[in-house]
Amino acid sequence: MEITDVRVRKISKEGKMKAVVSITFDGDFVVHDIKVIEGEKGLFIAMPSRKAGDGEYRDIAHPINSETRQTIQDIILESYLNVSERVEEKVTI
Repeated sequence: MEITDVRVRKISKEGKMKAVVSITFDGDFVVHDIKVIEGEKGLFIAMPSRKAGDGEYRDIAHPINSETRQTIQDIILESYLNVSERVEEKVTI
């Protein structure tokens, strides 16, 4: 399975959430609402989730193993940083 598209929507207001991302697998399947979050140890992703009846949040979609999670996170964070650099370049000019 290959990630064929990453779309990053930066969040302009202050806070820990920096962007919302959609990723497409093999040009056939998309996962929306992956969040890029600034944590104490740096940036990380949070998979899309919803609040269950008991008040707990549960992932709607998520990787089954840590290797896949790391691959997805690396690709998303690289895309996020590239978008951030382009925005800074536009502001600087």
